[in-house]
Amino acid sequence: MPSPLRSLALFVFALASFAAAHAADDQPVVELRIYTTEPGRLDALLARFRDHTCRLFEKHGMVNLGYWVPLDAGSGAGTTLYYMLGYPSRTVAEASWAAFRADPDWQAVRQASEAGGKILARPPESIFLAATDYSAALSPAAAGTAPRVFELRTYRTPEGKLPALHARFRDHTRRLFEEHGMTNVAYWVPLDERQGAGHTLIYLLAHDSRDAATTAWKAFRADPAWVAAKAASERDGSLTLPNGVSSVFLAPTDFSPLR
Repeated sequence: MPSPLRSLALFVFALASFAAAHAADDQPVVELRIYTTEPGRLDALLARFRDHTCRLFEKHGMVNLGYWVPLDAGSGAGTTLYYMLGYPSRTVAEASWAAFRADPDWQAVRQASEAGGKILARPPESIFLAATDYSAALSPAAAGTAPRVFELRTYRTPEGKLPALHARFRDHTRRLFEEHGMTNVAYWVPLDERQGAGHTLIYLLAHDSRDAATTAWKAFRADPAWVAAKAASERDGSLTLPNGVSSVFLAPTDFSPLR
């Protein structure tokens, strides 16, 4: 039988998760969606987004933020599309998707695009995200800017360590990233418990190139200021789980607003 203290802790955690989910009804949210295609069908998916889907999203009140494809085979290169949409609230997102799916234009586009065979290998993955208090708003690159390489990073923390991870990013990590040539794009937390609410940080960096990313990370990890900040923040234990950090390098598509 759980102890009274453990039961109370579980109750408080559940209450916090409930409050966070319902607060999202009244705050801007970003949705990260990941599509995995059947072999050889990524180009058909990209054409559908380029020629139809992005426009239909806007028609139904969704904001196209960014579209990317992975660079590495181990991350889904050649079969995977990552994209982000923005909404004024979670409630608006749900209404927009319902209207989009019922739109005869979308139904016709989907049917025509799949005349040569099914495009998706499995249902899309969707993660609703709220910006942290230290995140900048997503904004497209200026016209004429050369496409950058993006890096989507996910950190999973032990129970109770997420606030300390936020503090480290807020007070140290972001500044050090910029000093070493990385661009902080945005930082989020998932809204749903099954997708890591309460113990996950997801963020997006931009680099001038893949080689620039390698050089920047090497210099960052060797920086005495980072070494000291990491050591101070982890006096009571690591802020991430074993194998709890993942990274996906992404290239923007030709129709991505964020480049």
